[in-house]
Amino acid sequence: NRRMFAMTTTTYRTNLRCAGCLAAIRPHLDALPGLQRWSVAVDLPDKPLTIEGEVQADVVRAAMKRAGYEVFGEAESAPMEPKPSYYPLVLIVAYLVGIVLAFEAATDSFNVMRAMRHFMAGFFLVFSFFKLLDLPAFAMTYTQYDVIAQRWRRYGYVYPFLELALGVAYLVNWQPMVTNIATVAIMAIGTIGVMQTILAKRKVKCACLGTTIKLPVATVTLTEDAGMGLMALGMLMWG
Repeated sequence: NRRMFAMTTTTYRTNLRCAGCLAAIRPHLDALPGLQRWSVAVDLPDKPLTIEGEVQADVVRAAMKRAGYEVFGEAESAPMEPKPSYYPLVLIVAYLVGIVLAFEAATDSFNVMRAMRHFMAGFFLVFSFFKLLDLPAFAMTYTQYDVIAQRWRRYGYVYPFLELALGVAYLVNWQPMVTNIATVAIMAIGTIGVMQTILAKRKVKCACLGTTIKLPVATVTLTEDAGMGLMALGMLMWG
C-alpha cells in the first residue's frame, strides 16, 4: 500500500556540534526520499534540524544515526527567523559606489578601470571586515554551501583573509594581473557553490556579510560572486 504523508516542516533537537557535523550528515540527509529542504540552525543551543517534505521522523532519525549523530525528538517550535532584508547589502554597495564616484569627480577625468579597482578594493575590505567580526561562526556557516569549505573546513578560516589581501592589493594596485587572476578563480569557485545550493533549493544562510547580518543564499549572492569575478575578468582583458 502506498503511504501518504502531508508536506510538513518539522524541527528536531540534535547533538550536532560544529561545521564538521554538517558535512558528515549532508550526504545522508540529501539522499532522503521525499525531502524538499533541510537546514540546521548552528547558532542555537540545541542545533535544531529543520526538515521540509514528506519524511517520517524515524527515517530522519535513522539517517542521522548512520552519520553518527542523534535526534532527541521534535523541538517545541521551529526557530523563528526574521524576514531577510537586503537593505544592509544595498546600503554598503551604494556607499562604495558613491565614494568611488566622488573620488573620480575630484580627478581630471573619469577612469573606468581605476573606478572598478577602487570599488573592488572597498568591496573586499568591507566584506572581509564583517566576516572577521565572528570568524568561527562564519567558517561554520560557510561549510554549508562552499565547495572547498565542505571538504576542507579550515578554508572558512582562510577565506576572509583572502578577501582582505585582495582588497589591499586592489587598493595599492599591486600586481594587477596576479590580483585579477586570483579574484576570477576565487569568485568562480564561490559561484559554483552558490549555484549548487540554489538549484538544490536548500535553505542556507549566506555568510557574505558574516553572521551579523542575516541573509539567505539566493540570486543576490550569485550576482555578488559572479559580478566580482566578471569585473576582474574585464580588468584582465581591457585593463
